[in-house]
Amino acid sequence: MRRRWSRRLALVPVLVLLALLATLASACQDESPPQPTPSGSTGGKVVLTLGVFGSPAVVAAYQSMVDSYNAKAMSVQARLVSWSSSDEMTADLDSGAATPDVFLVARGDLAGVIEGERNVPLFDLLAERNISYGDDYAQTAIEAFSADDDLQCMPSAISPMVLYYNTDLVDFDTMRERGLPAPADELEGWTFDEFSAAATFASRRKDDRGVSISPTLTSLAPFLLSGGGSLYDDSTDPTSLALSSSDNLDTFGTLLPLLRDASVTLSQEQLDEATPLDYFEQGRLGMIEGFRDLVPELREVDGLNFDVMPMPTIGGAATVGEVSGLCISPGEHEQQAADFLVHLISDESTQALAESGEVVPANLSVARSDAFLQPGQMPEHAGVFNASVDQLVLLPLVDDATALDDAVEPLLSELLLSPGVVDTTTVTGEIDEASRSVLDPDYTPSPEPETDSESPSS
Repeated sequence: MRRRWSRRLALVPVLVLLALLATLASACQDESPPQPTPSGSTGGKVVLTLGVFGSPAVVAAYQSMVDSYNAKAMSVQARLVSWSSSDEMTADLDSGAATPDVFLVARGDLAGVIEGERNVPLFDLLAERNISYGDDYAQTAIEAFSADDDLQCMPSAISPMVLYYNTDLVDFDTMRERGLPAPADELEGWTFDEFSAAATFASRRKDDRGVSISPTLTSLAPFLLSGGGSLYDDSTDPTSLALSSSDNLDTFGTLLPLLRDASVTLSQEQLDEATPLDYFEQGRLGMIEGFRDLVPELREVDGLNFDVMPMPTIGGAATVGEVSGLCISPGEHEQQAADFLVHLISDESTQALAESGEVVPANLSVARSDAFLQPGQMPEHAGVFNASVDQLVLLPLVDDATALDDAVEPLLSELLLSPGVVDTTTVTGEIDEASRSVLDPDYTPSPEPETDSESPSS
């Protein structure tokens, strides 16, 4: 029987949580943690483990948080264990090979954490410590980790998808001088017509292309959501994708003429030679979609000048994003772990994470500070990430997102990359049907109706 995670993950009434939560500036208290029990202690001190995943820069930021905690803590010491990816960490958690007291989790893995009873809800633990936060966290971040009438994990990072653009290929001032549609203010966003004009403008030289949008559900979702459609047939318990819905077909009617234009986008032949990111870093591609973690890599590319824009609007503003949070494991040291968590979510600690350049803090006061905005460095309009958080739509959690992507990727590639004419209605219907094998494995397709035919006379 298919497990339907989204029913378990009923959202907490957000206003109730936001009433509890207020500024974190004074969240980290100087009070000594509770005295440890002899069990699990070393040299009279409780040793807590923090498990995280990420790049070396992100891991180094967490190590600095551990170091600053250890410099002040009297009866508790923390140590860091890390993995390069969320998948690697989740595999060790699932197998029991690792049991950190506090651990980072991607929202996509939250259902498994709750189902496996590997976390402790935080509402009471934070209330006991007089920690309130609300206005200082995006509502979407709170929703992302709310389930079963409680806050399951503390939001840590929330990175919306944005468009990176090469400012040498996409020059808004020159476009305006030529009478082309161009956005008036980066933070206010732009229309699809302005986005299309920028893609065409960036393709003015023979070997350059304007834009490449990956043939994935994640990359297409902001466009479909902006056009008034939905990615799934149900917002809480999906059994199928809904790409063939009338709203989405209307959006594809606007989107595909641009994304299938060989003079503006990368062809399958070009993609076989290099990735869109490769072309972007070579200065041969005007725009790509991406998250905040691209920033440090792009800053290292000699001669590349880039900035960011929100995802373009076809109807309303919308995007998707990557959200992570810090969870506490059940066990005898929950109270000490909660004190440690208070340290990890303080402004001081969150600033260290923001300074890595890869993370959009869920803590709004830090996200709006120079620690994240990093004036004088690219992208100039880093505030676009903060503005886009307000437009972020949380998609339903599915059991196996990787399997879903694998099931529909060939058809999405056909939709965006195949030469010649494509029947959008037929292909999107096939995509929706293919998704059922993952989202609703008990589904049995209806048999094709039989057609009457006369037998040839003998």
